Amino acid sequence: MNVVWAISGAMLSVAIVLTLFRSLRGPTTLDRLVGIDTLVAMVVCSLAVWVAATGDTTIVPAIVALSLVSFIGSISVARFRVRDDE
Repeated sequence: MNVVWAISGAMLSVAIVLTLFRSLRGPTTLDRLVGIDTLVAMVVCSLAVWVAATGDTTIVPAIVALSLVSFIGSISVARFRVRDDE
């Protein structure tokens, strides 16, 4: 099982680095918003992998809170964002 945790951690790390690159380079604010949403989703997945690997369930409320805050934040930014061409 340790190999599975190591592989999933490595894949999530690579995905996080690629998403950070895309978020920093994104030509529009909407690209950056999608990149940050994806980054938060991958952090939630990383925390879930950590919970599954260690069996420590004290992080689960933090995962739920982070998911809800991320959802509300992305809805707010998408609603009130200014167009890039203005």
